[in-house]
Amino acid sequence: MFILVIIERNMKKILLLFIVPFLLGACINKRPLQAIDPQADLLNTDRAFSKMSEEEGVKNAFIKYIDSDGVLLRPNQYPIVGADAMDFISQNDDSTVTMTWEPKGGTIAQSGELGYTYGIYTIKLKRKNKTVQGTYVSVWKKQRDGEWRFIMDSGNEGVGK
Repeated sequence: MFILVIIERNMKKILLLFIVPFLLGACINKRPLQAIDPQADLLNTDRAFSKMSEEEGVKNAFIKYIDSDGVLLRPNQYPIVGADAMDFISQNDDSTVTMTWEPKGGTIAQSGELGYTYGIYTIKLKRKNKTVQGTYVSVWKKQRDGEWRFIMDSGNEGVGK
């Protein structure tokens, strides 16, 4: 009887030695977390910006995606900065145009806090059935919440052939 008690106590210890590590091992996710590709994330943000412009209007899209200190560089104008940029966007009537763009490339700073995208934009004038294309570049800043907002936007009319 005494031997059975010793074996029973040792069995509990032996079982604990095998079961606890097994349970802990089963609880740990063995697959590594998939890292988000920052460059792809930025390009996707630019595409979402374009999609919003097409679906909800240029004004709404620019208001959503501009940083509070954002700068707009427009032809024949001084740089439009911060609150003035927001006012400039708000005052534009976008009811007669549809604007879309497609990023062709971009890059992210090593810090992951800044990046830029560039590509081709298309403006369709609804009433005149006319299309204008050009190139653009946007400089982006990652916000505290992880979202990207542009801090500078510029475009040039015309696309060479």
